[in-house]
Amino acid sequence: MLTVDFDRLRVGRGTRFIDVGAGAGRHSYEALRRGARVTALDLDEVELKGVQEMFDAMIDEGQVPPGATAETVVASILDLPYDDGSFDTVLASEILEHVPEDEQGIAELARILAPGGTLAVTVPRWLPERVCWALSDEYHANEGGHIRIYKADELRRKLEAAGLVFTHQHHAHALHSPFWWLKCAVGVERDQHPLVRSYHQLLVWDMMKAPAVTRLAEKVLDPLIGKSVALYFTKPL
Repeated sequence: MLTVDFDRLRVGRGTRFIDVGAGAGRHSYEALRRGARVTALDLDEVELKGVQEMFDAMIDEGQVPPGATAETVVASILDLPYDDGSFDTVLASEILEHVPEDEQGIAELARILAPGGTLAVTVPRWLPERVCWALSDEYHANEGGHIRIYKADELRRKLEAAGLVFTHQHHAHALHSPFWWLKCAVGVERDQHPLVRSYHQLLVWDMMKAPAVTRLAEKVLDPLIGKSVALYFTKPL
């Protein structure tokens, strides 16, 4: 389940790619399949252990083109352990809403991006996120939870202030918004509630089968209730 467009990010063979706040690694795996030199970075050492195991399995199964590499690194977005301009592509997906010092994190993302490189940032979209906050404090008011709700133009201005040039914006995962509204309404931890369980089965079916009907539904609904907003930038030469 990808939130960003890897063609727009120009990820391919030899691309120096870093996934900041990689989590379970879904975007890192796609970059590796495309032949990039991948760094999956996160604060969660346990989560990254699973990412490294998946990297190794992909290599063993022949899913990785020759020359592609992958590593995991435990570090903070606020102090990235790399020289200026170290990466051709920088991705920060669903992380800035967790970071109190978001402008410091954005400055670090811009710093490690090479001139001429591409950067994408995704965060929860304002309207679906506001609904979740209104329905449930448990959804966001916890250690490591969401501390802010961005409007896209606000986030764009912060990235442009860091010296980046805006190129594109889109929304994603419209079918996920009602799922989270349901969870917030019945209780975030009540995964076995019949409505939540049924909707989750729909999402799994959609991810596994990618049927035309749900692809069309998301195309229509993403501009209206897409759960995430993705913004793309370049760094001037």
